[in-house]
Amino acid sequence: MTEIGPDADLSFQSFVGRDLRGVDLSGANLRRAILDRADLEGANLSGADLQNASMIGTNAMKAAFDNADMRNVKAKKARFGLANFQNARMDGADLRGIRGRYAVWRGANWWDAKMNDDLRAALTKKWPRDD
Repeated sequence: MTEIGPDADLSFQSFVGRDLRGVDLSGANLRRAILDRADLEGANLSGADLQNASMIGTNAMKAAFDNADMRNVKAKKARFGLANFQNARMDGADLRGIRGRYAVWRGANWWDAKMNDDLRAALTKKWPRDD
């Protein structure tokens, strides 16, 4: 298996249910990776390419996604509390049912993602769109 770490190419690989707490995946290629139910608490995914990845039911509490490319990621019911999404790209991401009200969304285009109306309302108050 490919070594897990910064700038690693982990595209198209499965990490279902894996314990990846605190791992440094900054700049990693995780395109189409399957991270369903993985534990990414405190992990660093800054600058990672997560396009079309699956993160259904993933625990990413306190994880860093700064400048990550999360276009079309499927993250239904993921836990993103206290995570950092500064300047993340989220076009077409499916964030329905997530917990992420207390995450940092500054500069992220969360408004282009699918999410529950109550979360959208909370984010609109705290992180208005910069037009």
